[in-house]
Amino acid sequence: MKFNRNYTNRYSIDIWTKSMKMCAFVLLFVAGNTSCNKFVEIPPPASTLSDASVFTSDATAIGAITGVYAGMSLDNVGNTSNNRGIASLYLFGGLLADELTLFNIGNTTYLQFYTNNISPTTAPATFFWSQTYGQLYNLNAAVEKLNGSTSLSPAVKQQLLGEALFTRAFSYFYLVNLYGDVPLVISTDYNSNAVLGRTPKAQVWQQIIADLKQAQELLSANYLDANLLISTTERVRPTKWAATALLARAYLYYGNLTGEISNYVNAETQASLVIANTAQFSLQPLNNAFLKNNNEAIWQLQPVRSTVHPNKANTGEGAIFVLPATGPNVISNPEYPVYLSDRLLNIFEPGDQRKVSWVASVAAGANEYHYANKYKVGLVAGTPTEYSTVLRLGEQYLIRAEARAEQGNVGGAATDLNAIRTRAGLGATAAATKESLRTAILHERQVELFTEWGHRWLDLKRTGTVNAVMNVVCPEKGGVWSADWQYFPISAAEVNVGINLKQTPGYPGI
Repeated sequence: MKFNRNYTNRYSIDIWTKSMKMCAFVLLFVAGNTSCNKFVEIPPPASTLSDASVFTSDATAIGAITGVYAGMSLDNVGNTSNNRGIASLYLFGGLLADELTLFNIGNTTYLQFYTNNISPTTAPATFFWSQTYGQLYNLNAAVEKLNGSTSLSPAVKQQLLGEALFTRAFSYFYLVNLYGDVPLVISTDYNSNAVLGRTPKAQVWQQIIADLKQAQELLSANYLDANLLISTTERVRPTKWAATALLARAYLYYGNLTGEISNYVNAETQASLVIANTAQFSLQPLNNAFLKNNNEAIWQLQPVRSTVHPNKANTGEGAIFVLPATGPNVISNPEYPVYLSDRLLNIFEPGDQRKVSWVASVAAGANEYHYANKYKVGLVAGTPTEYSTVLRLGEQYLIRAEARAEQGNVGGAATDLNAIRTRAGLGATAAATKESLRTAILHERQVELFTEWGHRWLDLKRTGTVNAVMNVVCPEKGGVWSADWQYFPISAAEVNVGINLKQTPGYPGI
């Protein structure tokens, strides 16, 4: 990627424009919807995040950072299959792995993901890159301007700086998992950015962890309202606990990369902090786990209205997955292109209540189609009752279980695993060794986190099981698996202009 002024300004303006449009959507939406507690009630600033004037008042600074979340919400809802960001990984991650079956094979974008045959021209794989780096430019600018600001209220400055660092770490978490080694851009300096190549994964992980540790110290322990002044029940702004939860996940993944026990110790420590905060977090009944502002949620995205369906709002997960009585379709508005794979359906243990509560079906013609029913409301008008859940407590138990297993704490790992199994109506795990617990935890993650933010796809890669699974699954989906394809290519255009940027191994370069 060529990190020059034209590049960064082009993408920062694109992302800013989209984010500010979404701020307007959210502002109009909540104006007549008091149950949303006015998540966005600050007028958006008139210029980009790189403009120092944005950070001269609390109102414009808050509006600027709020625009980032509004943009992510748009990516979650999506307008077309080609115009989505990382918040749509519930769909594209599921297509890549073994969670979803593609009904609409006529959609070439979906088909390329489904058959694991992504090219350097496939959107949204290339859009994940360009959009996220555009957002990172804005976040880097925000960090710089916030650090230099002397006119903001101290509490607002501290919270916004924490949010910017947290979101930068969150963005890099997905970049490094989707693309492998990626350029580590943490400033807006053109001279240094222009010559960057791919940074080794370990260094990217270290930056993610450093950002999250700093964010952890800066962010409020309570959920704050749109003015960042008082506490709220809305769980749509990152808190100290969001940073802690993501830090637990980052240490676990970094431990998988390095094999160092210290990372698993740290993952356990961070997950334990979240789990111990029973005043704010608790495992919820299965049918409540994805409701807005429920106590299992650590961080959620509030839905916005898409430009395709301006009179309807709810989560992208509900809009895509909840099938109508007619079942999946090929071309429609809205389109229902996928349903759950038999592979996923067949791995639930007898009596697993997640299959009862989180899976539903419709009979269309001679066929029965099962779909993900975690989010039970599709694309509808009216007040949303569900928010897209980014981080939740259930994952923290599974993170701690895995971290404990890797340290040889078999009893502690089983206890955490059983907390999730008990909620699902299952008995205690039979796993009693480190190796059997690894298998049991990976299975539990598969049936607990399916169709959430690409967890299954990332789990296969980080645990080194991707080739064994995809060598079987990919041909079933009509593709031919290559070990190189666990990472996305970057667009040919980026390789052509990047001074030191190399294409992902296994894909054509220039």
